[in-house]
Amino acid sequence: MKNYDSCIKKLVCTHCGKEFFANEKHGLCGSCGKVLYPIYDLEKAKETLSKKEIQKRKVYNIWRLNEIMPVNEAKYRISLGEGWTPIIKLNNMGRVFGLKNLYLKDEGQNPTGTFKSRGLCAAVAKGLELGVTDFVMPSAGNAGAALAAYTAHANAKAHVFVPKDAPEFILKEIKHMGAELTLVDGLINVAGQKAKEAGLKNNWFSVSTLKEPYRVEGKKTMGLELAEQFDWTLPDVIIYPTGGGTGIVGMWKAFEELETLGLIGNKRPKMVSVQPSGCQPIVRAFKDGEKFAKPWENAHSFAGGIRVPSAIGDYLILQSLRESKGTAIAVDDSEIKKAMYDLAKMEGIMICPEAAATIVATEKLVENGFLVPSDKIVLFGTGSGLTTPNDW
Repeated sequence: MKNYDSCIKKLVCTHCGKEFFANEKHGLCGSCGKVLYPIYDLEKAKETLSKKEIQKRKVYNIWRLNEIMPVNEAKYRISLGEGWTPIIKLNNMGRVFGLKNLYLKDEGQNPTGTFKSRGLCAAVAKGLELGVTDFVMPSAGNAGAALAAYTAHANAKAHVFVPKDAPEFILKEIKHMGAELTLVDGLINVAGQKAKEAGLKNNWFSVSTLKEPYRVEGKKTMGLELAEQFDWTLPDVIIYPTGGGTGIVGMWKAFEELETLGLIGNKRPKMVSVQPSGCQPIVRAFKDGEKFAKPWENAHSFAGGIRVPSAIGDYLILQSLRESKGTAIAVDDSEIKKAMYDLAKMEGIMICPEAAATIVATEKLVENGFLVPSDKIVLFGTGSGLTTPNDW
């Protein structure tokens, strides 16, 4: 494949608009402490990103549309084969729900078994280009495993802080891939504070969710792929399990870039955020009309990836839901567990608890009339059930 250059121009704060150089290490905005996004020269990108040109490309990973990805030099674009996951039509489950076009994008087929592979691949790659040798992050488990995998592949170092109740298999995965693992008493927010303190003390580069500008670029490739896989159209509804929310806001960013490039029109899917009833800060803020989400107290759920009491990108998640005329919905752990078994029995696909939450949400949204039989609906199966064997 020809080495198409990245068209990255700068970083811009999504809240106050302050601009930063893209060739320097940055975390959150230095003025207001909010999320930074990479911005691209899309007019330049148009020169090579035509539908005809894209169709010729032989690379099927997150670097397929490198012009709108943040890494300049090809030698830093590491890959373990992440991305370009299949979209599977759920005919049997669709019939049960009365839906003609129900699909699952199966992110469990990524290298580390979850969609986390995408974001950490992009973040580590850009970090390497910026001279980073040590990466640090908090994780409920799966993101830590992805960071460990990509730093091992790149011969860099990872330092991961994880709640003690994370799945044992994932903890072993992190350790066996060479990362320094620290177990924490408490939830992801406590792990986040510990990771922040250690990162500042040791000058490690933090790749905590949306606290640096590049994981979101890896996650946005889910939206880029979705458009191409549906022949440059988008579904009517996307149902997404939401913890930190990088995926949902990343896709929303992707759709805007694709429209500017002339690859899709202005039609957008309704974005639906799903959270567990024991930890639903986004659902509450959406229903209350709030711009930001207050932290959820006494958070609990066996779906650790969406048991996130507070998210730095809360305002971006809520903005995407409202702009798309979408919604937010909470589901119970008992319903999630049943949905895991139902999908396995009906469709032969084992998914993790977080992904199964989208199935419960689908049924509820059919019942309340939000979804109609003709809608083209994509559920995001964010991880394989094989990553959480103790939940089965």
